[in-house]
Amino acid sequence: MTRLKLATVWLGGCSGCHMSFLDLDEWLFDLAAQVDLVYSPFMDTKEYPEGVDVVLIEGAIANEEHLHMIKTVRERSQILISFGDCAVTGNVTALRNPLGSAEPVLQRCYIEAADIHPQIPQEPGIVPQLLDRVTPVHAVVPVDIYLPGCPPSATRIKAALEPILHGETPQLAGREFIKFG
Repeated sequence: MTRLKLATVWLGGCSGCHMSFLDLDEWLFDLAAQVDLVYSPFMDTKEYPEGVDVVLIEGAIANEEHLHMIKTVRERSQILISFGDCAVTGNVTALRNPLGSAEPVLQRCYIEAADIHPQIPQEPGIVPQLLDRVTPVHAVVPVDIYLPGCPPSATRIKAALEPILHGETPQLAGREFIKFG
């Protein structure tokens, strides 16, 4: 039996979804027996690989680096799961959208609230430029499965992944599996 290539990606979010993934506890051993984790914040891999079977995407698209990454991930992945409320709706990450652009956020954080040396960090190639509007994953690339929750519970994560391990499509229905927040 061929082992699935699993990846997890962290974009604009708090990492709570990845913490919830770790709450899978002993089921992580079952999962590890059936998949190869090929990319994740849990490991030291710099480049997103080709031929990923399943990827969990945490977070919204908030900067140029996220935008490039999500396009690469979509091109190289078979099943893309929008993982958590920020990925599904933009959630907390998108709270800055009513301000109209990234500039008011940068001004407030780095100029108005600075105690010393007020300046907006700008270093091409090191500090990714904020996008004017934060967007959920599906606004940029097609999503195959939506997994809401802030964060999604370990039970919900398992309900999404376990059927895929058996070549089946997850059937997420009911309040326990599709509730936001």
